[in-house]
Amino acid sequence: MNIQQHIISNLPVFDVQTTCGELMEFFKQNTFSHIAVMEEDRFLGVFSENDMDVVSDDSKIDEYRYDLETFFVRNETSWLDVLEVFARNEANLVPILDEVEKVVGYYDLTDIVSEFIDTPFFTDPGNILVVATGIKDYSFSEISQIVESNNARLIGGFITDMQNDVVQVTIKISTANFDKVLQTFRRYNYQIIFGNSDDQFLEDLKNRSDYLDKYLNV
Repeated sequence: MNIQQHIISNLPVFDVQTTCGELMEFFKQNTFSHIAVMEEDRFLGVFSENDMDVVSDDSKIDEYRYDLETFFVRNETSWLDVLEVFARNEANLVPILDEVEKVVGYYDLTDIVSEFIDTPFFTDPGNILVVATGIKDYSFSEISQIVESNNARLIGGFITDMQNDVVQVTIKISTANFDKVLQTFRRYNYQIIFGNSDDQFLEDLKNRSDYLDKYLNV
């Protein structure tokens, strides 16, 4: 995936001696969460829009240098790692540094997410399945084996949640033998968090519930 084509080079990098009034004006005119700050042409950190409430117009950024955050990516950083930086720092703009710590541009979260959405995981036909298991029991090779042992094709997958010793994995598989894949996951003690409407197990459960409701209302 070539995300370098999305590098934005027309946004400013503020010098640490710039007044906060100019910084305020930038955030008023844009919807970005952060902007880069430099000192002697080298990256110093990023100023958060959330910190603008504590600065005064005539003060300089230098007075708040210890409040600057220091996240960034490199030109060669993979798109997955770039997404991680966005997520970890709750940012929608991330600076890109070269080998001498100079800011060469930015990535906008919207552009990177759009690139992600264009991957086969989203564009190829198939069924989405979310399964959960204990962190100690988690094995992506086992997940792949379960899918492929039922003559289905694994299109992609990634961890979407991990807490309380439980890992949640979202996968996309071909539509062939989908019910068999679900049944096998259950046999291996995976919890099915979400499956397509083709999930016969959930359909049967719904039918039985509807029958019970009718019976109780007789």
